[in-house]
Amino acid sequence: MTGEPWDASYHDGPAPWDFGGAQPAVMRLAAEGAFTGSVLDAGCGSGENALHIASLGASVLGVDVAETALALARQKAVDRGIKADFTTADALHLDRLGRTFDTVLDCGLFHSFDADERPPYVASLAAVTEPDGTLYVLCFSNEGPDTGPHPITREDLTTAFNPNTGWHIATLENTKLETRYHNNGAPAWLATINRT
Repeated sequence: MTGEPWDASYHDGPAPWDFGGAQPAVMRLAAEGAFTGSVLDAGCGSGENALHIASLGASVLGVDVAETALALARQKAVDRGIKADFTTADALHLDRLGRTFDTVLDCGLFHSFDADERPPYVASLAAVTEPDGTLYVLCFSNEGPDTGPHPITREDLTTAFNPNTGWHIATLENTKLETRYHNNGAPAWLATINRT
């Protein structure tokens, strides 16, 4: 999966999912102390979620395939005086980062993968998540009106993240995912998933 199609999303102004701030669901998790230890933001885009988490004192690495998005994220970090790292990485090969994390965030990435890409992506996440670490997945849901593109079913999540793939879904709740094209956010799942 090359970065070019994703990179193009940032060339003519903000990407559809880049509404100018951290996702409210991520901010709520952060306020509850969810992001502990070393944190990976997989598919960080222009960095809003990673920067919000880092602003609260966490050690955060944001990764993406879109170089333009990463450049925006790095500049925001400088402008805001926030210490966060951003680097290029293929989400299907996160093991190439050569390190593991206590907490991992996937905000808007899981739903971008086709069904046949999900198993290698889930394995890639497992390779960089510490045993007993926590993964938070925020993705478009198929439940509710005005759904986003590529909505995910409850079964999609429970099939992907199960004991056979090294995971246990602790909670799965309905929430919203903000975009530039949804007035009140699109229906979304917020899954709290433990690495077994």
